[in-house]
Amino acid sequence: MRVVVTGGAGFLGSHLCERLLADGHEVVCVDNFITGRSEHVDMLAGSSSRFSFQHADVSSGVFVDGVVDAVLHFASPASPVDYLMHPIPTLKVGALGTHNTLGLAKAKGARYLLASTSEVYGDPQVHPQPETYWGHVNPIGPRGVYDEAKRYAEAMTMAYHRTHGLDTRIVRIFNTYGPRMRPADGRAIPEFISAALDGAAIPVHGDGSQTRSFCYVTDEIQGFIRLLASSQHDPVNIGNPIEMTVLEMAQLIIKLTGSSSSIEFLPRPVDDPNVRRPDITRARTLLGWEPQVAPEEGIARTIEWFRTQRG
Repeated sequence: MRVVVTGGAGFLGSHLCERLLADGHEVVCVDNFITGRSEHVDMLAGSSSRFSFQHADVSSGVFVDGVVDAVLHFASPASPVDYLMHPIPTLKVGALGTHNTLGLAKAKGARYLLASTSEVYGDPQVHPQPETYWGHVNPIGPRGVYDEAKRYAEAMTMAYHRTHGLDTRIVRIFNTYGPRMRPADGRAIPEFISAALDGAAIPVHGDGSQTRSFCYVTDEIQGFIRLLASSQHDPVNIGNPIEMTVLEMAQLIIKLTGSSSSIEFLPRPVDDPNVRRPDITRARTLLGWEPQVAPEEGIARTIEWFRTQRG
């Protein structure tokens, strides 16, 4: 296939491009580097002649010549640091960027996959979270710029499916980690690993009892590939159902790095979810997918990558 990946210079996007190239596809990566990294593009371009890059903001429009078989819309700031720093571009890429990429898929007769998020569930009142849960989101809170952008994107995607018969997919991504994360991108695992390797205090918000479900990147990408190949139009959770407290993750990272870091408890951010765990019944049943990499193994791999990056 010839596949367009928006946000392909980002953490998840670059892993997705790499997997598509490894599977023999041609990849057109579109990114404006608001949070993506040029070195990811350089790496992908150096690995295959089937990779090409467009420096563009999909919120302003996206144009690709020739045949397009699939459009995968992954462009968006995804960490709290990023979307709180770029609230309006985050809203625009969820709204205008989704509209523009859906338009491209419609014009090309292409399959469409939207990267949504577990943040559509907000601070959930149902646990674990199935795809049938509608969520508990503060639309005007600071996190609402990301939550509502993705909720709108899902609604727009389903409208194109119902109105135009577009062949659409929606993946709800739960916390994902692995190599290529930025050290200071604001998410728990890179923040904790960076602090542990520096011997600095690890910043844990609140008392650390809030839970998250962390999925290693190769498992997450495998879920995307299976969803793209399926005929499932309704949203599908792709995440690891193993639930950990944030404090447990900090303690695991201290253990695996052999660090002497202490833990520093900080105030909780506004609207920070208390729990997060995917119900992956739909992914297991329809895609035959479930994560394979245990948290301790995935964290060890990620720590080694961070060490390598530090030379």
